[in-house]
Amino acid sequence: MTERVDDDASEVQQQYDRIEMLKAFDETQAGVKGLIDLGVSKIPQIFVRPSNELAHELIYKTAQQDRVQVKVPLIDLSDFRNPERRKRIVEQVRVASETWGFFQVVNHGIPSNVSDAMIDGIKRFNEMDVEEKRKYYSRDSTRRVRFNSNRDLFTSRTANWRDTLTITSADQLCSQELPDSCRESTVEYSKHIAVLGSAVAELLSEGLGLEPGRLNSMVFPEGHRISCHYYPACPEPELTLGNTMHSDIGFITILLQNQISGLQVLYQHQWIDVEPIPGGLVVNIGDLLQLVSNGKKFISSKHRVVANSIGPRISVASFFNGPSCEGKCYGPIKELTSEENPPKYREIVFGEYLLKIVNTGLDQYLGLDYYKL
Repeated sequence: MTERVDDDASEVQQQYDRIEMLKAFDETQAGVKGLIDLGVSKIPQIFVRPSNELAHELIYKTAQQDRVQVKVPLIDLSDFRNPERRKRIVEQVRVASETWGFFQVVNHGIPSNVSDAMIDGIKRFNEMDVEEKRKYYSRDSTRRVRFNSNRDLFTSRTANWRDTLTITSADQLCSQELPDSCRESTVEYSKHIAVLGSAVAELLSEGLGLEPGRLNSMVFPEGHRISCHYYPACPEPELTLGNTMHSDIGFITILLQNQISGLQVLYQHQWIDVEPIPGGLVVNIGDLLQLVSNGKKFISSKHRVVANSIGPRISVASFFNGPSCEGKCYGPIKELTSEENPPKYREIVFGEYLLKIVNTGLDQYLGLDYYKL
C-alpha cells in the first residue's frame, strides 16, 4: 500500500512540475523562438514526446525504409473555367478528396510575389524584437489577432515546437489591427486566398454531384481564419513534433508553405511527406466537409508536422470553417443520403462542437468519432 501511495504522490508531483514548467514557458511570451534566442541545445521536457510514442516512431521509421513511397496528388487548375477542362479537374479533385483528403494545386491564380511576400512578412514578425511580439501575445480566443505558442499548451500531453500568429476573420479585419511587419502582405494574400477558396469549394461541390454554389453557401458567409506557423530549427527534432497528428475541424484548408519539408499526411497507415512545390498550395478536406458529405465521398485525413534540424519552416494555413454562430447546426446533406446510404453522423451544433475542441488537447481530440451514429 505504501508503495502505491508513493507512486501516486510521485505522479502528482510530476504533473505539478509540468504545470509549473508550462506556466514559466508561457509567461516569457517569447515562444519557441525565444528558446532558440537563448541558445538552448536541448529542448525542455515539456516538448519531449512520451517514451512509448518515441519507441513506436523508431519502429515505424524502420518499417518505412522498405516501403515504396507515393506522392500526394497534384492538380493543375489552369483554365478551370473552361467547361471541358473543368470536367477533368472536377474528376481529379473528386478522386483526390475521396482517396487522400489531400491534394496540391498549381496555376491557382495567386501571384508568386503575393505568396512570397506573405511568407516574408510572417518571418519578419517572428524575428522582430520580442517586446514588439508581446503586444500580440494572448490566449484570449476572442482577440482577432493574437500570437502564442501552442493553442492547447495547457491541455495537450506534449507541447509542439512552433509559434503561431492567428488572424480571425482575415478578410474582414481593419488593416490597422495587424502587425506592421506583415500588414500589407496579409491584406493582399487574404484577398487572393478568399477567391481561390471559393473556386475550390465550387469544384468540391461539383465533385459531390451538387450545384457549384452549394458548398459556398455553407462555407463563406463569415470569411476565413489564417494561422501563420513558425517552426524554428530544433536542436533535438527526433524527440518532438512541430504539430501533433490531427484532422482540421472545418470545411476546407488551403496551406501555403516555404520550401522546407515537414508536413506529412497519414495515407494507408503510413506517413507520406507532402513536399513543398514552388508555386504550389496544399488543399485538404476538414471534418465538417466529411460530415456534410456523409463520409460517402470526402475524407478528412490525419496529418502532422515533424520537427526539423533546419529552419525556420513557415506555413500559412487558411481555414474555411463556415459561420461561427453557436447555434448553427450541421449534418449530412440530404441529397447525399438515402435508404441505401443512411446518415453516418448525427447533426451537430457548432457551438458545442467548437467548445469540445477548445477544451481538448490536439493530441487527444477524436474528431468525428464523437458524432458517428
